[in-house]
Amino acid sequence: MMPPVSDSWAWEYDPDEEQVAAGLPALVTSEVERLADQLATLGADAAGAGRGPLHGGGLRTLDLFGGRGFVHFIVAEHLQLVLIVRITWLD
Repeated sequence: MMPPVSDSWAWEYDPDEEQVAAGLPALVTSEVERLADQLATLGADAAGAGRGPLHGGGLRTLDLFGGRGFVHFIVAEHLQLVLIVRITWLD
């Protein structure tokens, strides 16, 4: 008997944390990771969060700290994964 397929989603930095979050204050990366956890909890519905194209799993954007920065992410439904691809911080 095959084990049930998991429907839990995860998130990760793409290509990796060093490339995406290097040099950012700890407060900013903590907030990004909190938002990423929430997006992963939404699963496929995360594609409707933020701004950007809703079709085709394209790049989406969420505000950080009331507009002082942005989190750019991709919802990869086929991988059940939210990819954090860029963080723009306007300090």
